[in-house]
Amino acid sequence: MTDRSGELLAIADRVVALAQSGELVEAYVSRSLSTDVRVYEGEVEHFVSAQSEGIGIRVIRDGRTGTSYAGTLDPAVIADVLAEARDNLGYGEVDEWSGLAEPDGVAVTPQVLWSERLESVPTARKIELAKELERLARAADSRVRVDDSNYSDAFGEAAVATTTGIRVSGRENGCYLSVGTLADDGDETQTGFGFSVGRDVDELDIEKAAREAADRATRLLGATKPASRRVTVVLDPFVTAQFLGIIGGTLNGDSVVKGRSLFANRLGDQVASPLVTLVDDPTNPLAYTATDIDGEGLAARRNVLIDRGTLGMFVQSSYSARRMGVATTGNGTRGGYAGSPGAGCLALQVVPGTRSQAAIVAGIDDGILIQQVQGLHSGVNPVSGDFSTGAAGITIANGTLGAPVREFTIASTLQKMLLDIAEVGGDLEWLPMRATGVSLVIHDVTMSGA
Repeated sequence: MTDRSGELLAIADRVVALAQSGELVEAYVSRSLSTDVRVYEGEVEHFVSAQSEGIGIRVIRDGRTGTSYAGTLDPAVIADVLAEARDNLGYGEVDEWSGLAEPDGVAVTPQVLWSERLESVPTARKIELAKELERLARAADSRVRVDDSNYSDAFGEAAVATTTGIRVSGRENGCYLSVGTLADDGDETQTGFGFSVGRDVDELDIEKAAREAADRATRLLGATKPASRRVTVVLDPFVTAQFLGIIGGTLNGDSVVKGRSLFANRLGDQVASPLVTLVDDPTNPLAYTATDIDGEGLAARRNVLIDRGTLGMFVQSSYSARRMGVATTGNGTRGGYAGSPGAGCLALQVVPGTRSQAAIVAGIDDGILIQQVQGLHSGVNPVSGDFSTGAAGITIANGTLGAPVREFTIASTLQKMLLDIAEVGGDLEWLPMRATGVSLVIHDVTMSGA
């Protein structure tokens, strides 16, 4: 995929140059390429190599916003998209905070987000990686079957230009492997999964992904429903990443101004254990969602949301920042050229501790290692903080992992869970999502089982 981000920027420039008096105009232009391979029993079950390109245009006049987009970069169509965005102004309501992002003087952090080696990997190699992952996962344990084995990559380039002076472009790519497993023992079947992410295929740890997928499934064989009680839980890194995703969704300006955040009006308060420092850092190239610019064309940056337990800030897009009377934090998000910007975390991470999960478990007399959760998003209220989700895991007794358990729920509130964090592990895992994982110890969680 030849670097054509400069070409995309030229297209955006031409659109912005057509702005009429009194108009604010933004042009977002993107092009992407992705490959998805799924293997089952040594054969390719699914293969898709997809390309897309398009443009989204926003026009703002007198507090009204009109938008339009198209999945082509044909000049004639682009002219129609601009005309349609102008026509749509008449359907928009007046919003006193309407506007576009403006340059804020924050310099872009140089990052290596594009791998030429990944670009040159032949299709046959991608398929072989998925097949090898399936072979390794199956060979890890005689009780294990592989439900699916996958290789995925994504290449993207984008450009943003506005009448307010933003003019940027960039590109990035990455890949990951994932495998789903089934472990059988008599009439019982349990599921597991494993994954590995990288900027190119040489960074993928295929052995680790296969081993973890087999371990996760076989660990839960023979699981029973535990007795109800209050207990210390250790969240597995993947579960922690899901938990952080929930927390991150309450720490953005959009949620706060819409009354959908339990942290509204709590800036400066202690909202978590002093062990917790929560950062959103898309400038870390190890993060799968690392980026140099946000969805509005501003420099991405490292933002410390919770500093040693104290809530210090919310992430902001230019719109949410105007509504709250603060500065943007470079956290504009958008779902491609067809979407308008919102506010959100880009690469969330708890600053890790030092101990491994094994060392953490060795220090717990009575607890549960939470390996899986179900219905997490539906079981959490981001306004009240009420938390209840189905779970499965392994009991911990006298510092040793014991029997598997399932069909129970863990419940508390987000506020209490953050304050009851007793340790942050050092086993940081980079995942194919907007949050990283780490083992997390939380005291006094209600477990409802038998």
